[in-house]
Amino acid sequence: MPFWCVAVDLAIETIDLTKQYGSLTAVNKLNLRVECGSIHGFLGPNGAGKSTTIKILVGLLKATQGSAKVLGQEVHVDQADARLSIGYMPELPRFPNHLKGAELLDVYGRMYGMNPQERQTQIPRLIDLVGLKGRENDLIGKYSKGMQQRIGIAQALLNNPQLVILDEPSIGLDPVGMVEVRELVKAISKEGMTVFVSSHLLYEVEQICSHVTIINRGQALVSDTLETVSQMISGPTVMQVEVVNLSGATVAAVKALSPVKEATKSGNMLNVSLSTREDVRAEVSQAITKSGGIIVGMTQKGHSLEDVFIQLINKRQEGSAQ
Repeated sequence: MPFWCVAVDLAIETIDLTKQYGSLTAVNKLNLRVECGSIHGFLGPNGAGKSTTIKILVGLLKATQGSAKVLGQEVHVDQADARLSIGYMPELPRFPNHLKGAELLDVYGRMYGMNPQERQTQIPRLIDLVGLKGRENDLIGKYSKGMQQRIGIAQALLNNPQLVILDEPSIGLDPVGMVEVRELVKAISKEGMTVFVSSHLLYEVEQICSHVTIINRGQALVSDTLETVSQMISGPTVMQVEVVNLSGATVAAVKALSPVKEATKSGNMLNVSLSTREDVRAEVSQAITKSGGIIVGMTQKGHSLEDVFIQLINKRQEGSAQ
């Protein structure tokens, strides 16, 4: 556990956090708990209240009701000193095009109160960490979207924060850029920082997070470990097996297994619906081989965060209609 987490177990904690704009409720009694040392995904569609929540957490907005604590301290608007332990990259960061990458970080370093020696040490390290080595003296106006996101993450890490908050870091990026940001988030976590990352791209967050909170219309639908959330959805896990000489006897042999709900044939593909989330590939393989089949390939598909999200939204809508 990082040294700064000894005193507190939670990097972020909100209790009935609410933000209203007139008749619009952007955040609705949100209870959020982010464990120290975790990569916590904050998920929901555009307009769900993610950015509003983050702006409250970093002291840019005042909550209408409820409370928020960051690193054990109550959040207050315009309390600049309290934000020195937080690294924050807003959605679609905008930086002066006339500055070079290293110059931008130097400006931010001065704003943080870092002395020249600290800046000289930290800036090259972060340039290397975010993959911009050799491009630090290029104008930001010449940077691609992916490079601008990476320099934005570098400025969020400049003051060695205990908590890093990234608002939609993959937005507007091509697939290559998304992978780069994903790997960068993993690298930040390995340095011992807590990472709180918001996104509407469920697949991207699924690749990096240990914990997730899914919100919609300002309300939390679920908040737990990624594994627990993935197990919440109802419905079968599906296995697909490509078999040479797939016969009716092979289909029947697999269908007779106790964990199997249904087995159907489509050409040389055997589609198997399972009643369990356990790994039963060995049992299925053995049944296929004993019945004379030859396995060419096998895949098992569980449920993604997108599946979970859709089912939770549907349940919430059904409950509201009643």
